[in-house]
Amino acid sequence: QVQLVESGGGLVQPGGSLRLSCAASGSIFSINAMGWYRQAPGKQRELVARISNGGIGNYLASVKGRFTISRDNAKNTVYLQMTSLKPEDTAVYYCNLVPAGPNDYWGQGTQVAVSS
Repeated sequence: QVQLVESGGGLVQPGGSLRLSCAASGSIFSINAMGWYRQAPGKQRELVARISNGGIGNYLASVKGRFTISRDNAKNTVYLQMTSLKPEDTAVYYCNLVPAGPNDYWGQGTQVAVSS
């Protein structure tokens, strides 16, 4: 089973930047698509960005051009560089395999708060 530890969240002003990291254990990391998901209060968890095992990224329309997903298979780590952050980006951010459902394993997530 993959174990996931997210980090890098925090409080940032609108327009600011953050870089999230996700350390994954388990040999399946390098052969699976990985993604960053987020869940805002009162909303369902949504897939924000995904990256194939070959490094091709795809993004939710609302973050395209502002967020960049990347991965280092040698380190079993996936990253999310977030720029031009908006208050509506406020959420708990999780990484996981793609796809992943509510009954799958999820890490503790990392809180991102965008506020002035």
